[in-house]
Amino acid sequence: MSEQPLSSAHSIHRALTRFSGVTVLVVGDLILDRFVNGVIERISPEAPIPVLHGRGETMALGGAGNVVSNIVSLGGKAICISAVGDDAAGANIVRMLGDCGIHGDGVARTAGRMTSSKTRFSALNQQVLRFDEEEVRALQGAERAALLERFRTALASADIVILSDYGKGVLLDGVAAELISICRQAGKPVLADPKGRDYARYAGATAVTPNRKELGEAVGRAVFTDAEVEAAARELIGLHGLDFVVATRSEKGMSVIDATGAHHISTQAREVFDVSGAGDTVIASFALSLASGCDRAAAAAIANAAAGVVVGKRGTASLSADELSGALLRSQSAIQHKDAILDADAAQRMVAAWRREGLSVGFTNGCFDILHAGHVSLLHAARAQCDRLVLGLNSDASVRRLKGEGRPVNDQHDRACVLAALASIDAVVVFEEDTPLKLIEALKPDILVKGADYTVDQVVGADVVQAYGGRVVLVDLVAGKSTTGTIGKLRAGSRK
Repeated sequence: MSEQPLSSAHSIHRALTRFSGVTVLVVGDLILDRFVNGVIERISPEAPIPVLHGRGETMALGGAGNVVSNIVSLGGKAICISAVGDDAAGANIVRMLGDCGIHGDGVARTAGRMTSSKTRFSALNQQVLRFDEEEVRALQGAERAALLERFRTALASADIVILSDYGKGVLLDGVAAELISICRQAGKPVLADPKGRDYARYAGATAVTPNRKELGEAVGRAVFTDAEVEAAARELIGLHGLDFVVATRSEKGMSVIDATGAHHISTQAREVFDVSGAGDTVIASFALSLASGCDRAAAAAIANAAAGVVVGKRGTASLSADELSGALLRSQSAIQHKDAILDADAAQRMVAAWRREGLSVGFTNGCFDILHAGHVSLLHAARAQCDRLVLGLNSDASVRRLKGEGRPVNDQHDRACVLAALASIDAVVVFEEDTPLKLIEALKPDILVKGADYTVDQVVGADVVQAYGGRVVLVDLVAGKSTTGTIGKLRAGSRK
């Protein structure tokens, strides 16, 4: 894989569209995650323990299966190599992999093996008990040989490899080391999500992705500060021949360290509901980004944003490319203003992602030919009405039809770039029609904002927004400020 440095966050954003061309080979421990939800209303008469009245049960792919699920939901292709038991849990895992479009050929089902499963019992979204069913057992001779053969065959189709080690047996007894050796010989990058204190089993991997606690355990000391994380990572790099280390650090974000440099990416502040499977999301999104041509720092920025989304969900969770794109757009450190310029289809996807996060969406529109204080005041007031603001911008042809020849002064690209740079604007969409009605009908904003020089019955789209329960807000304008007035002053000055 050739590593292509990305000079801007715009390139990071574009990398998401390249995920569909990436195939990731995932090898590791498959786990069935069950979630039983209910309510607790009394204490058992048999013992001083609460009685959970079940209200429903769901299942999800855990362990390496959650890595696969994240790759697929982000638009990438995945190949899964593993071994499970010939039991009900194993059958459920194979079925769910099939639902993700993953062929079950790579997953061996063995009568003598128990499929790992974890059942989490929750009441009012608070976990009260976890029940694990598992047996740690390394692959036996025939199982091991078959897995290695399947891996060699699948490797030819893969761009990058992930070893998802949950310590249940698939990668034990030198299997991880053998897989890494095969990858090195084939020139394929391999990332390992580690388990345990002994990282010698991952020697020669391209990178490992421990969390802060795991990193400290691997070097035998606690690590907290940037300097301590860098020192621990470089110790592992020197001991085990790694190219670099990606360390996740909870509220501190993420760090990418190699032998000579380090990048520290701050986390995005948001409410945390559940960290289950966040590491799976990190390695899945990092691998896709790296294989898509991102450099390590850019891949880490994308993975960091992805983790910020899934910890805001309950249970073992994956995310979509639209959710990831929205997270990047929210992060000023991971996106530039020009990435807020979207077409109508992309804007619809973005608005849908914002709504899934419970955010209100506002909309306003105009020509915004020569930006002045009145425009800025209007947009600031509009943004104060909502969590996210989309601006519909008249195209050059639309402005000419409305304002006459000689307008606009600034073309649509320049106008869009200037507007997108404003903190009050979250997305700019250029429309070709004389009015934004079609765009309003597509986006269905919660709040429609216009200047108070209009009345509600004059606002295009007001009836549409009000029909589905949205609001129309009219904001006061700054007196004496207009593009037409500015142009008039310029022309008057040129005649003197």
